[in-house]
Amino acid sequence: MDETSDTRQRLSTRIDEKQQSIRSYLGRERPRRTRLANISIVGSALAAALTAGPAFGGTGFTEAVAGIFNLSDDSLVWRVLCLLAVILSVAAALATNFATSHSLADRVSAAETAGAQLEGLQVALNFGHIEIDEAVKLYQQYATQVAFVEGLSAH
Repeated sequence: MDETSDTRQRLSTRIDEKQQSIRSYLGRERPRRTRLANISIVGSALAAALTAGPAFGGTGFTEAVAGIFNLSDDSLVWRVLCLLAVILSVAAALATNFATSHSLADRVSAAETAGAQLEGLQVALNFGHIEIDEAVKLYQQYATQVAFVEGLSAH
């Protein structure tokens, strides 16, 4: 392949564009991954906590809570707690399934890895420590790992 500085510059520009797309992707998907994980963890924990009172305290617990809130029927306490537990459990399950069905964690990890690899390639290319043919092969290899990022507009 042609070893001119123009060829190096064009490859360098492509690497920059891919890195920008990856940064844009990660800027959107990292918070989404974190949000879904937090919903799953907190929803599961709260659902368990809501059912712990009636499970361990029995009717004594529900009668005490009914007394605190001036409720005439203690069955209302466990009904509300169970309903809230169901809602939180469903939210946790949905968040977990959304994250896994879209392979969100795997994609974010792949994008982070490809971004780091492209950064190393960019440095080697800029300082002339790599032949153009080898740099093109590596670029193609790294870009293929994040094909799902292709076509995203850089913001």
